[in-house]
Amino acid sequence: MPSVHQNAVLGAVLAVVMPVFPVDAATITITVEKLVFSPAVVDAHVGDTIEWINKDVMAHTATADGAFDVIIPPHKSASTIVTGAASADYYCRFHPNMRGRIRINE
Repeated sequence: MPSVHQNAVLGAVLAVVMPVFPVDAATITITVEKLVFSPAVVDAHVGDTIEWINKDVMAHTATADGAFDVIIPPHKSASTIVTGAASADYYCRFHPNMRGRIRINE
């Protein structure tokens, strides 16, 4: 059984390692279909999960340079957690005309 000191050290380590997100974090779903992100613009908060559901027969990405790069296989889903406080424009690396925006609200 861990000692009180070991539990305190473990708690301190977890507090440093694990990011703290709001308890009421939401999952925001974006559909990818016919080479379009829908909705094209979503509002999110830090800690929210963005999930892309790909209904196309080809792979896509959701790429925001320097922020995230998510590969979304055909007929599958993929997600990322919002960790930054800045809004992000993103696109598909395979189909650069596909564009979306995640607006971050405080």
